[in-house]
Amino acid sequence: MKKNVLTSFVLAGTLALSALTGCGAEDGAAEVTADAGKESAETTEAAKTADAPAAGDSEDKTITVGATPVPHAEILDNIVKEVLAEDGWTLETVVFSDYVLPNTSLEEGELDANYFQTLGYMNQQNSDAGLHLTAVAGIHIEPMGIYSEKYTSLSDLPDGASIGIPNDPDNGERGIDLLVQKGLLVSKGSFGTDPNYTEDALSKDKEANPHGYVITPLEAASLPLSLPDLDAATINGNYALEAGLPAKFPALDIEEFDDETTVKRTNFLVVKDGNQDSEKTQALIKALQSDRVQAYIDETYKGAVITSFIDAK
Repeated sequence: MKKNVLTSFVLAGTLALSALTGCGAEDGAAEVTADAGKESAETTEAAKTADAPAAGDSEDKTITVGATPVPHAEILDNIVKEVLAEDGWTLETVVFSDYVLPNTSLEEGELDANYFQTLGYMNQQNSDAGLHLTAVAGIHIEPMGIYSEKYTSLSDLPDGASIGIPNDPDNGERGIDLLVQKGLLVSKGSFGTDPNYTEDALSKDKEANPHGYVITPLEAASLPLSLPDLDAATINGNYALEAGLPAKFPALDIEEFDDETTVKRTNFLVVKDGNQDSEKTQALIKALQSDRVQAYIDETYKGAVITSFIDAK
């Protein structure tokens, strides 16, 4: 897969250190020459000490964060960059069009952090791909919605309607939970607990799915593009926003959250394990959980994205 990189880079300045050299005294030189050489050496050393950064200061003031385009990269570029700059940091946002590369790039040290995912997805990726990532701060929730280009109400969906859900385990189960929450399914059957109980099995389970909806798993990012070929789909908020669905085809319904699902559905700032307490990580947490970010999210997304400034658990 090829990642799409949208440049939002601010180039950091490079500190050039001058090399100071001294001349050796010739044989027979006067004592005053030796004293002058000693004084010159002391002056040079003092100058080096004065120019050197204080102990504990970071020379690298650039923070590189991977994100999906909407709303994550928008939040980073349009407000977090300004907040970080006030504390002397330069933010570089690397934009990805999928959910896999931001994690592998972080694991490989190409990023300082990423910002796009839930705890469940991160844990699943750690387990399946052998990654070593950890969440450090909750930032926001994008309610998953049920979208359709053919119908304007859930009650209009006919028996046997095709309903798309994300094909990754965490978001797929989230989509099924949403269908249950909104009454389209009676239950999710054994989905998520029995590996042999697939989307096809749920489609044929008359007890859990009395309307015979055909549950169709597709890659999360492709669901908005596939919507014309489906009767409805459960679509992650970021992909719905990126495709302009809330304006063109408003969600037929969206998720509701309790305390447990708030934690489960929050998008977290994530770093590689061992970097939780680094200067860069702490600067990012402070900026992302600031009042200015809260105001930006409230004013820009008007409920399609909601803040969730919680600790990682």
